[in-house]
Amino acid sequence: MGEYRTQMKIIGDILSTTRDDLQDENGATVTYLIRKANISHSRISRILKTLVSQGLLEQADSQGSNRYKISQTGREFLQAYHSFSKFADDFGLNI
Repeated sequence: MGEYRTQMKIIGDILSTTRDDLQDENGATVTYLIRKANISHSRISRILKTLVSQGLLEQADSQGSNRYKISQTGREFLQAYHSFSKFADDFGLNI
């Protein structure tokens, strides 16, 4: 059975995917992010809405579907998240 992922870990995975995994400069589709994050459509929809409203992701309409790209603020957040996550791991804590 897989390891339980916190909301923070899922957000980190989504931001990392939109930063690292895209060959398409138009951004990631919801379907692509669902597959990469391995979560339901309704859950990822709520998370994406929050990330866009917080300025961590940019939403664009491309060929009739929403696509998502990481923003500069999202890059800064992701860097801080990785730093803190490593720090917490050094103390045996899960975030």
